[in-house]
Amino acid sequence: MDDSNSFPISRRDLLVAGASSIASTAVPPAAAQASAGEAPVLARVTLQVNGTPRTVEVDTRTTLLDALREHMHLTGTKKGCDQGQCGACTVLVNGRRIVSCLSLAVMNQGAQVTTIEGLGTPKALHPMQAAFIKHDGYQCGYCTPGQICSAIGVLDEIKRGVPSHAAADITAQPQLTGAELRERMSGNICRCGAYSNIAEAIVEVAGGKA
Repeated sequence: MDDSNSFPISRRDLLVAGASSIASTAVPPAAAQASAGEAPVLARVTLQVNGTPRTVEVDTRTTLLDALREHMHLTGTKKGCDQGQCGACTVLVNGRRIVSCLSLAVMNQGAQVTTIEGLGTPKALHPMQAAFIKHDGYQCGYCTPGQICSAIGVLDEIKRGVPSHAAADITAQPQLTGAELRERMSGNICRCGAYSNIAEAIVEVAGGKA
C-alpha cells in the first residue's frame, strides 16, 4: 500500500514550520512588545549620585547599572556578566553594596548612590583606592571599581556586626579573618587572579591582620 501521498505537508514544510514555532517562543517579551510597536513606559527618576542630584527619564525596565552608564555617563561602574554573578557593577546605595545590574533604576528613587567616581579623586584618593594601588590589587583593572566598592561595603558590614556564612556564631561581632574576608568578597570575581593583593589592601585599610 502506497501512503506516500497520504500526508498533505512535505518534509521541508514541516521543518520550516517547526523552526518558526521555536523562534516565536524564543522572542523576549520586551522584544515582542517593541516589534508590535508598543511604546516603552518611561519614568523620571531622581538619584543622589556621588552627592549630586541627578534626574533622568528612563524606560521602567532600565537597570541602575544602565542608568549610571548610559544615561549619566558614569562609566567607571562596569558591566560584566549582567546577571549579578561577577560583582563588576557593585556600587554603594545608601551606604550598602549592591550589584547594580540586578536593581532597577526606578526602585532606587531618591537613594544615595556612590560609584567609583564618587569615592576619591586622583589628588585625593579614598584610602581603599590608595591601598589597591599600593598592593597592586588589580591587573587589567576591569573588575577593580566593583572590588573597591565591595571592599568598602565589607568593612562597613563588619563594623555594623552583620554576620556572614563564615561566622560560627552569628550573634558575635564579626572578625576580619581570612575565611571571613573570602566569604564576604566571594561575589566579586577577578579573572586576573589578584585576590591575594586585594585581600592585603582590604586588611591594611581595616588596620588589622587576616
